Amino acid sequence: MAEMDNTRSPPLDNFGRQGQPSIEKAKTKEPPPSGSDTPTTSSSSDEDVQDVETASISTPPPTTSWRGKAHRIWSWQPPPSRYDPANPPKFTVWLNILFGFAGCFTVSNLYYNQAILNRIALTFSVSFETASSVATLMQAGYAGGLLFLCPLGDILPRRPFILSLVFLTAALWIILCLTTSFAVFAAISFIVGFTTVTPQLMLPLVGDLAPPHRRASSLAIVISGLALGVLVARILSGILASFTPDWRNIYWFGLGVQILVFLSLYIWMPSYPSSNPSTKLSSFSAYPRILYTILHLLLTEPTLAQASLVAFCLSAVFTSFWTTLSFLLSSPPYSYTSLVIGLFGLIGIVIIFSAPIYSRLVIDRINPISSALLGIAVELAGVAIGTFTGTKTVAGPIVQAIAIDLGNQFTQIALRASIYGIQGQANARNRVNTAYMVVSFSGQLTGTAVGNRLYAQGGWVYSGSCSIALIGLAMVACLVRGPRETGWLGWSGGWALKRDDLPPKKSDEEVVTEKSSSESVTESGHNQSQTRTPQ
Repeated sequence: MAEMDNTRSPPLDNFGRQGQPSIEKAKTKEPPPSGSDTPTTSSSSDEDVQDVETASISTPPPTTSWRGKAHRIWSWQPPPSRYDPANPPKFTVWLNILFGFAGCFTVSNLYYNQAILNRIALTFSVSFETASSVATLMQAGYAGGLLFLCPLGDILPRRPFILSLVFLTAALWIILCLTTSFAVFAAISFIVGFTTVTPQLMLPLVGDLAPPHRRASSLAIVISGLALGVLVARILSGILASFTPDWRNIYWFGLGVQILVFLSLYIWMPSYPSSNPSTKLSSFSAYPRILYTILHLLLTEPTLAQASLVAFCLSAVFTSFWTTLSFLLSSPPYSYTSLVIGLFGLIGIVIIFSAPIYSRLVIDRINPISSALLGIAVELAGVAIGTFTGTKTVAGPIVQAIAIDLGNQFTQIALRASIYGIQGQANARNRVNTAYMVVSFSGQLTGTAVGNRLYAQGGWVYSGSCSIALIGLAMVACLVRGPRETGWLGWSGGWALKRDDLPPKKSDEEVVTEKSSSESVTESGHNQSQTRTPQ
C-alpha cells in the first residue's frame, strides 16, 4: 500500500514523553529482516552492539539450576527457526501461509461455543441466558487481551511471546474439556479469550516483514485465515454437536489444532528480534506509559484516526446486519429454520479465498484510500438494495450479505496496509494495531446494540437505514483526506490512483540487455557441453 506521509507532533520516547524517538531501534550493524522497511540505527559502541545482540538472541545464562535448565530447554530453537543477523530469514509464501493457518485455528477458540450454547446449558444445568454468558465472557477477555497484551509485541521478542501465549491457551483449554463446574468453565473461558490474541500479534509482524508493494496481499492471507477461522468454528461446532454424543468433542478438536499450531510455529517461525530491544519493563511506570502511547497515536496520527473511524463504521454495519438477519429470516414471510439461516454464513467462503487475489491485483497497485472507497461503494450499493427489498424477497439479504462481506474484507485489508505503513512508527506497529482494533471492536459492540434496538422499534428497514448512514460516514471520512495528504484534511499531493512506492519498471533497454545476457550464458553452456569428452 502506498505510505501516507503525516505531519505530527514529535514522537514519544519509551515512556510517553515528546521530543525523542518513540522507542529506540536495536543498535546493530546487521541488516533488518528481509522485506522490512523498518529503519536501522547505527551503534555507538561495540559494547552496545553486544548488549542488543545478546538481548535479541536471548541466549540462556550458563547455569546448572533447574531454572537455567528450563530456560535453556524453552529457548532452544530448531535450525529452521534460528535467526542469523548476517543472513536474516526471508518472508516467504510458506511463512505467510503458516501465519494464516495459525491465525485461523487460534481465533476459532472464540467461536466454538456460539453454536452449542444450548448443549452447554443442559450439561451444566443452567439457563440458556446464563450459558450465553460464556460467549460474552470470552469476547470480553479477547478485548482485554487486545488492549493489555498486544502492545507488548513492540517490546518483547515475538517468537517466545507468541509461543508462550499459544502454549498457555492450550494448557488452560484442557480444563474446558474436563471441568464439571460452570463457574470454572466460565472463568477459564474469560482467561482463554484474554490469551487468544496471537493473530493480532502476527498481523503487525507481517506488516514488518512484507515489502511495501506486497504488504496488502500478504496481510490478506492472514486476514482471510481469521475470517475462515470464524466460519470453520461455527460450522464444525454445529456438526460435531449434532452428530457426536458429546459437545465437548469440538473442544477436544480445538485442543488438537492448538497443539498443531504450537508445534508448527515452534519449528518454523523464525526468532525475529524485538523491534525495541532497548526498552525494558522493569520500571513500574513503563507499562502504563506504553498504554498511553496508544491514545497518543490515535490523537496525533491522521492516517490511523481516519482508518479507525472507517473501521468503526464498517464493523458496526457488519455486526448489525448479521445480528438482525436471524430476526428477519425467522419471521414471516420466510420463517426459515436455524439450519437454513446458518447456511447464509457460507456466502463468505468465496470472498475469503478471493481476498488475496484481489489484494494482489488491486490493493497492491493503487493507493489505500482509493481501495477503501471501492470497497465502501460496493457495500453501500448492496446494503441499499437489501434494506429496501429484504422484506419482499430473500434475494435482497443475499445481495446484502455478499456486498457487506466483500466491501468489509477488502476495505479492512486496505486500511491495515495503510496504517502499517505510517512513517516514523515502524517500531510501534503493535500499538498502532491495538488502537485500530480497539476502535473497530467498539464498532462491533455499537452495531449489535443499535441494530437490535432499531429493529425492535421499526424492523428491518430501520436497522438497514442506520447502516446506510454509517457507510455514508465512512465514505465521507475517506473523501475529506486524500492518500497523500500530510495533514488532517485536504487532498494535497494529487489524485493519482497509482501508489508512489511501487518498484520501478525495467526499461526496454534493461529487458533487452538481460535477455541477451541470458542467451549468452545459455549458448556458452551449450558450447562447453559439446566440447566436453567422456572419460
